[in-house]
Amino acid sequence: MRKSSLNPQAIPESYPPCFRSNTQQTSEQDVDKLDDQENEEDRIPVIDLRHIDLEKLEDACTDWGIFRLINHGIPLTLLSELHEHAVRVFEMGFESKQTLFGSIPTSALSYFWGTPALTPAGVALYKDSNDQKDRGIVNYNWVEGLNVPLSQPTHLQLDQHPLFRDLRILLEEYGVHQARVAKAIFGAITQNLKLCEENERYLSPSTGQLRVYRYPRCFYDNPSKVWGMEVHTDSSVVTILNQYEVGGLQIHSEKDNAWIDVKPLPNTLLIHLGDMMQAISDDKYKSVKHRVKLHREMERISIGYFVFPEHDCVIRSSSYKPFTYSEFRAQVQQDVKTLGVKVGLSRFKPNQNF
Repeated sequence: MRKSSLNPQAIPESYPPCFRSNTQQTSEQDVDKLDDQENEEDRIPVIDLRHIDLEKLEDACTDWGIFRLINHGIPLTLLSELHEHAVRVFEMGFESKQTLFGSIPTSALSYFWGTPALTPAGVALYKDSNDQKDRGIVNYNWVEGLNVPLSQPTHLQLDQHPLFRDLRILLEEYGVHQARVAKAIFGAITQNLKLCEENERYLSPSTGQLRVYRYPRCFYDNPSKVWGMEVHTDSSVVTILNQYEVGGLQIHSEKDNAWIDVKPLPNTLLIHLGDMMQAISDDKYKSVKHRVKLHREMERISIGYFVFPEHDCVIRSSSYKPFTYSEFRAQVQQDVKTLGVKVGLSRFKPNQNF
C-alpha cells in the first residue's frame, strides 16, 4: 500500500483551487511531526470482534466514546485495493473530477470539498454569510471527499470510467462488511444498555453511507489556523473509520481534558459513538469529539462508514424530547446554514424551544 506522498515543492493540480493558495512560509515548529505519533503510547481501548468482552465494551463506551476494533474479518486485500483506487481517483485533475462526478447522480455519488456538511441530496452545505470576522483564518475545512449512499447498489453504466466503476464496486463490497460490523457492535451495546427488541430500528443498515476523504497537504502560511476537519461530533449511531497509514485524527478525552492523537494501526478499525448513540443511551455514552490535523508533506486518506436510525424512528430518551433522525438532521443543517456550526443534541433538551 503506497502512501500518498508528493514533491513538497509542487502544488498538485488535483487539488481544488482553494487548497493551492499560499505556500512555503511555514516554520519548522508549525509542521506536524508524523514521527511524534509513532513514539506515543496508544491509549485507545481495544475490542475484539470475535470475542466481545461486554465489560470492556461498556468501559470504552462510557469513558471514551471510541475504541479500536481488531479481528473485524475484512480482507486485507480489499482494504489495500480500496486505498489504491481512492488515491488514484483523487489524483485526477480537479477539473476532470468535477466533470466526471458532475455527470453522476448524487444518489450514486457526490463529490465535495471545503466542508464535511452535506444535504440529504449530497450537496455541500455552507453558512449563508460572507462575513469574515477573523481575517487570515481559512473558513473552510481542508478536505475533499466522495459521499456514497449504500441504500441500493448503483445501476449506472460506468464503462467509460473504469477507475470509478471499480472503486464503486469495491465500496459496495466494503459496505457489506461495514454493515455486518455495525450490527455486531450495536447488538453487543444493546445488551449492555438492556434495550428491548423494538429498539432495533435505532440502527438501520439501509441508511449506511461511505465517505472517502482526502486531506491535502497544507500550504497555508499559518497551518495552526487550518484544520482538515474542525472539532465536531458525528450525527450517526456509530461511525466506523479506517484511517490507513497517515495519522492526524485527534479525539478529546473528557477524563483527561486533553486532545489525544489516534495512531493508525494496521488491520484495525476505529469505532466512534455518535450523537444518536448518546441520545439512545440517555447520555450514559458520549458522542466523541474529534478533529483532524494536517500535514505539509503527506496526504491523508480515510474512509468512514456512517449508519443511522430509520428516518421515521422516534428516539425516546430521558435526556431529550422525542425526535426522529430526520428532524435532528434538518435542525443540524439549519444551524450550519444560519450559524455556521452544528449545535446538535442540545437543541433537543426538554427546556429548549426552537
